[in-house]
Amino acid sequence: MVFTSPSWVPSLPIDPPDTVSLDEFMTTEKYGRYSLVKSKNPFTCGLSGKTYTATEAKTRVEFLARALAKRLEFAPNEGTEWDKVVALYSLNTIDYLPFTHAVHRLSGIVTPASAAYSAAEVEHQLRSSGAKALFTCIPLLDTALKAAKAVNIPNDRIFIMPMPGAATTTPFATIDDLVEEGKSLPPLEPLKWVKGQGARQVAFLCYSSGTSGLPKAVMISHRNVIANIIQYTTFDSVPRTQLGVDTQVVLGLLPFSHIYGLVVIAFANTFRGDEVIVLPKFELKTFLEAVQNYKIGQLFVVPPIVIQLLRNQELCRKYDLSAVRYLYTGAAPLGAETVDDVKRQYPKWRVGQAYGMTETCTVVCTTSETDIDVGSSGSLVPGTRAKIVDPTTGQEITEDNKPGELLVQGPSVVLGYLNNTKATAETFVWLEDGRWIRTGDEVIVRKAASGHEHLVIVDRIKELIKVKGHQVAPAELEAHLLTHPFVSDCAVIQVPDERAGEVPKAFVVKGPDAAGKPDEEIARAICKHVEDHKARHKWIKGGVEFIEAVPKSPSGKILRRLLRDKEKQARQAKGAKL
Repeated sequence: MVFTSPSWVPSLPIDPPDTVSLDEFMTTEKYGRYSLVKSKNPFTCGLSGKTYTATEAKTRVEFLARALAKRLEFAPNEGTEWDKVVALYSLNTIDYLPFTHAVHRLSGIVTPASAAYSAAEVEHQLRSSGAKALFTCIPLLDTALKAAKAVNIPNDRIFIMPMPGAATTTPFATIDDLVEEGKSLPPLEPLKWVKGQGARQVAFLCYSSGTSGLPKAVMISHRNVIANIIQYTTFDSVPRTQLGVDTQVVLGLLPFSHIYGLVVIAFANTFRGDEVIVLPKFELKTFLEAVQNYKIGQLFVVPPIVIQLLRNQELCRKYDLSAVRYLYTGAAPLGAETVDDVKRQYPKWRVGQAYGMTETCTVVCTTSETDIDVGSSGSLVPGTRAKIVDPTTGQEITEDNKPGELLVQGPSVVLGYLNNTKATAETFVWLEDGRWIRTGDEVIVRKAASGHEHLVIVDRIKELIKVKGHQVAPAELEAHLLTHPFVSDCAVIQVPDERAGEVPKAFVVKGPDAAGKPDEEIARAICKHVEDHKARHKWIKGGVEFIEAVPKSPSGKILRRLLRDKEKQARQAKGAKL
């Protein structure tokens, strides 16, 4: 049985175009973009107030593209997109999305790297993507330089994204320098794309943790992003019309390097004329100040931020949050109990969730403000089809409230993984009715009070650990732990954490070199081994527990469920909540 959008959701107004770049789609009104003149300023810095109008931002993009073309020798209609890969390793700034437009104006590829990455992780992304240049910001510059040096990116191909409060004098050119330089350069020739090019050509290489090894490069086409912008905004147009919301001010706090921040917050909201208030990182006081000062109506957040709001009510009461209408969460499920707590503190707020993944670029289902089913991730966006199958038998599940693996089909499902045919073949499968993605997530379909179908995410078949919106692959940490002489074998699972939502915990079988040493010393050494080489969200914050053997199936697969059961029993014995 194939599930689709509820009857109230309009069909897509146009077939997502495949002959234009994402830059052209976003900066012209031909394909349904909200009027540039009538739009709110697309990006405003929540710390400094610096901003540009939509027309000013479009002009800056053109000047920036001219300067990049000259500096990097990128001609719009010469070579392939793989000759023009540019990495973006930065905190959120008001120039983040305009920068991507400039690269796409040249028919290039942007590969965004998480600001939480270590030098080794940035190096892996630069090397595997084939990046020819790197844009970063002052707070991340030292790490960026180490990574760039390792892959031989020269200093004249390293550029700075200006940040509020950061140093302004460096030997590296800034985006503002490039925009100024571009003013005196001749106009670029238009892109000469043929039919179907937008569906084939990669716009972004976004890195997904997956379930094994190092993060994989997800190839996202221009049409993939265009399609999901149209899907998400079409779905959301109905409740916004019902509530009398034309354009609004939204929060741009979540990392734009993450697919949720990039497509949903940055692209989709500015496409429909909204203003995004940009914050580089989460600090509760600056967050509250931004909500108050800019009268933010919609908060795009992840569950740990919601927890911080609830736990700091004394501080929150000092700020006027009355403009908030909708609290919208993604990246990890928000529990019904937490939703109830939010509603008690802020009874006028609507609370909704969404579900998506990098490989579906981005939103598969989302919650309408006028059709909320607490605990669900909402309904399918238009143009997306879903199946639920028994992961053991492969049989399709047709009834409500019966769990199975979610398969998704639609125009936003990406091209595959770069240089990884095995992972691509395992994840993107051809059935008799076309190409589908196996999400690895266990879901049920249930009817809301309205009678419409909603999807509820039950469990993660692929075992990902989600820490403050970041995805952590247990296998990546296990492979790293096994390089320590104190570790003979290991397994990593997720355990609950009040601040982060989830954190990794390691079950370790001691190696010979650990003999005679106190457990505390061994555990500290193992944790430090991770902290010295991995991003903070990958640290073993859940602790280290020593076991005699890692439970495995006959084929050698780690039976994490047994370890989760063991952890659950231990926490229940201590009165802790799992």
